Amino acid sequence: MYWTDPQLPKQRFEAWGNDRLVRCFVERPTSFLSLLQTAVSKYGNRKALVFESQRWTYQEVWSSVERYAQVLHNLGIRPQDRVVLFVSNRSEFFFLLFAIQYLGAIAVPVGIREQRPGLTYIMNQCKAKAVAFDESLADRIPFQSDVPSLEHRICIDGGVDTQPRNNLQTVALPSLLTQPSKIDVPAYTAHEFDVAVILYTSGTTGNPKGAMITHANIVHSVMHYQYGMHLTENDSSILAVPASHVTGLIAIIATMVNVGGATLIMREFRAKQFLDFATQENMTHTLMVPAMYSLCLLEPTFSAGALGHWRIGGYGGAPMPVAVIEQLAQYLPNLDLRNAYGATETTSPVTLIPAGMNDAHLDSVGRVLPCADVRIMNDAGQEVPFGETGELWINGPMVVPGYWDNPEATAQSFTAGYWHSGDLGCMDEEGFVKIFDRKKDMLNRGGFKIYSVEVENCLMGIPGVLEAAIVGKPCPVLGERVHAFIYAP
Repeated sequence: MYWTDPQLPKQRFEAWGNDRLVRCFVERPTSFLSLLQTAVSKYGNRKALVFESQRWTYQEVWSSVERYAQVLHNLGIRPQDRVVLFVSNRSEFFFLLFAIQYLGAIAVPVGIREQRPGLTYIMNQCKAKAVAFDESLADRIPFQSDVPSLEHRICIDGGVDTQPRNNLQTVALPSLLTQPSKIDVPAYTAHEFDVAVILYTSGTTGNPKGAMITHANIVHSVMHYQYGMHLTENDSSILAVPASHVTGLIAIIATMVNVGGATLIMREFRAKQFLDFATQENMTHTLMVPAMYSLCLLEPTFSAGALGHWRIGGYGGAPMPVAVIEQLAQYLPNLDLRNAYGATETTSPVTLIPAGMNDAHLDSVGRVLPCADVRIMNDAGQEVPFGETGELWINGPMVVPGYWDNPEATAQSFTAGYWHSGDLGCMDEEGFVKIFDRKKDMLNRGGFKIYSVEVENCLMGIPGVLEAAIVGKPCPVLGERVHAFIYAP
């Protein structure tokens, strides 16, 4: 284990099934729902959720979750049923997410940019029983003729056509919530290896695959964030990334609930609104992509003095330009920037920069977290020495057991519990990891390997460049030539 922190809870190795031996936290929550139940018990009167002009304490959140759970139960949702959440960032997403857990069902969040054909595929692949959606997305929701397993279309807003079509009626959630009913079903007691959430990965080829995220996966990931970032009930985080993405779902929502902190929901990221919201709510924590930090610095209303509570700035998904890091250090000296690396299949974090070490490891995505196991492997399936480049294979209690109803894809992507990330990188003796490229994205020019990330980092270092992407184009002489796409507003 590379992560050395005396405050870490005790760990031990556990056998998970017949082919996995993983390091786990000995004392841990039992399920996704238990995170909320504990927060209600310990922090019932503290701020839990803020959305637009509304705010809820943990006790008020629990009352809403019970009410939503009763509505879903009345519609026939039972343990292990799949409920698709085609819902934007809003309080209803939060309540539905935990109401589904209350009933022992499985939440299937889908990004609202998904179009009807993709959504139809996902709903058929997981055999969804119900779908909840924003009214503005109603024209993308399939009917039972497209998805035979579908029994309920639940519109989050009013004003939708509720007349039966294709033998399926659309119900308006607001009207269901106003009907008098008291919760008459106890909260389901889930096993930690039960699937809690299915998140579909957007592959570059073929159809998306549904990563089966278990309760144990979620519990270990939120504990990694809790102890890796030293989060407490006094923290609050703005959900500025999609709630349907593993970062929003796990790194923000689940993590804040785990520590008893507050989740501050934005419908979508806008730099000015983000800064105003952060100031209003004394935000302490974020996890965003680097471009969001750059846009904040470019915002004329940026005021360091109003952001004095902002102490942790997590980022991932792309390198942070050195110029942005230097500006943030100048304006917000108390902000501890923390690069992180993870994926849907790892339930978010695998590595994280330890406190105060970002400047010393600007080219690293962080140190391997306590329960994570990272191996750098060559194409022959052999581990390579420290410092040499290979593909990251990742194991640990936060790694999903596979893909929903897709044994072929699971067999191709997992070996003895290790997920083949497809990312090329290296690791040093202290457990710090560098990521160079996607395995399929590496360019070959005249026999020389070119990692797109290295070129992109150079371009991002040019003042004024906000984003850069490198692709290879065929070259009749050298095989591939490098093409760059640059955004410099």
